[in-house]
Amino acid sequence: MWFLGLGLLGVALKFLEIGPVAQWSWLVVLIPFGLAIVWWAWADWSGYTKRKAVDAVLPAPCRPRPMPSCWLLPRRPSRR
Repeated sequence: MWFLGLGLLGVALKFLEIGPVAQWSWLVVLIPFGLAIVWWAWADWSGYTKRKAVDAVLPAPCRPRPMPSCWLLPRRPSRR
């Protein structure tokens, strides 16, 4: 979301010719939109979006926890 806000601000400053942004290339001004696309693609691919949605809906005690690997090992009989 930050990339979109930065991109919109850059486009507005470029279009209205305000400050040093007026002299920048359009390619430089549009880079935040490309970064936003890359971010969303990564977030969907990695499952980040799904985890954030689950965190927003479920309260903390109800969230599934990963099972520790030590539970998967067979128990050895104790030697006494």
